[in-house]
Amino acid sequence: MTVMVTGGAGFIGGHVVLALLDRGEVPLVLDDLSTGSRSAVPAGVPFHVGDVGDMKLTSRLVREYGVEAILHFAGKIVVPESILDPLGYYLANTLKTHALLNVAVQTGVKHFVLSSTAAVYGDPRSIPVTETADTLPLSPYGRSKLMTEQMLADVDAAYGLRHVALRYFNVVGADPDRRHGQSTPQATHLFKVALEAALGRRSHLDIYGSSYPTPDGTCIRDYIHVSDLARAHLAVLDHLRSGGASRIFNCGYGRGYSVAEVVEAVKAVTGTDFEVRRAPPRPGDPAEIVADSNELLKLGWEPELNDLRTMVDDAWQWERKLAVSRTTEQIDPGISPSIPIVA
Repeated sequence: MTVMVTGGAGFIGGHVVLALLDRGEVPLVLDDLSTGSRSAVPAGVPFHVGDVGDMKLTSRLVREYGVEAILHFAGKIVVPESILDPLGYYLANTLKTHALLNVAVQTGVKHFVLSSTAAVYGDPRSIPVTETADTLPLSPYGRSKLMTEQMLADVDAAYGLRHVALRYFNVVGADPDRRHGQSTPQATHLFKVALEAALGRRSHLDIYGSSYPTPDGTCIRDYIHVSDLARAHLAVLDHLRSGGASRIFNCGYGRGYSVAEVVEAVKAVTGTDFEVRRAPPRPGDPAEIVADSNELLKLGWEPELNDLRTMVDDAWQWERKLAVSRTTEQIDPGISPSIPIVA
């Protein structure tokens, strides 16, 4: 049976497609390429350019490919942007998921896995954060995802669509085999920005806020390697297929690193130095958030890449591969920029 991966040409969705292929599953990718890349989808994987809110399209694809499960990654994810464009975020993350769920119910899709976020917790009262913690999101991004989780629960109660919502903490790294990584232009993630600074692609790195109530004054986050996160999706899909109940799971390692610690790790791994500037804190950023992922561990998920230097190094090797690709494209303009150069 086929697994539809919405946003499967993006960073996390693309790694989940690889994880599905690695164990012999049959993925189908639907992506509008607003932030994803066609080159991220492996050869031979059915790929359709389109909007998850297009019910006619998604209904046709589900029926044509016999889709059994939907893994839903498509959406918007930048907290500061969501504050400036709340309606855009409620449209992309909530209303379009409403349309996709309509199709799932109408066509008899059995399982649904939602890409959610730790942003639903806001500024948590205790660390580490469990799935039963209060949900008090600080941004339209977090609220759009929380609304979607609540909608999923109601859909399950009414129609029996069993689902899992995975609340990601901070997703970093790249495929250890260098098949995929973060390639979105103008990405705002700390690892991506720091590594681009190390490569000289940025003049400096801004650290937003230096007086938080943390040991070094910078925000603390729980970083999870994207390949470990991809395997978490397989674990919850197996849970649903074996008759497991609808659940919410945190996805993190239970260990936090400050922004300053990450910057120092990037400098150590890359052997470079770059300018770091202090900037005002951004709206919607909690001081510290670290996961309690014990419920996910109980499913048999076992992190394999939960080391800061490993996460940085995998992301660094991917950035170097991208740099080689860009250099080659500049030398030979006949090479398509959508085709990665194999390092």
